[in-house]
Amino acid sequence: MVTINDLADMIAGIANVRIVKKHVPGPQGVRGRNSDNTRLSRVLGWEPEISLESGLARTYSWIEDQVRANLHKVLEVDAGPVETSI
Repeated sequence: MVTINDLADMIAGIANVRIVKKHVPGPQGVRGRNSDNTRLSRVLGWEPEISLESGLARTYSWIEDQVRANLHKVLEVDAGPVETSI
């Protein structure tokens, strides 16, 4: 099981940033949810091929590429050709 804290740490590591988590008082809501994929595997014959962390890393990289490309387009339109180093 992956907690929200684990997920935040995982994504921060992928992004190569340091975060400080601040827990604030508030309603507890659902204390947790677990996913049991055995039925999915049994009925559909499907199992994940990559880990959560690997999938997040691939997704982060794709989003970063999209943001970088769009930023470059915006800067070009606004100010003419521009070199960016993000």
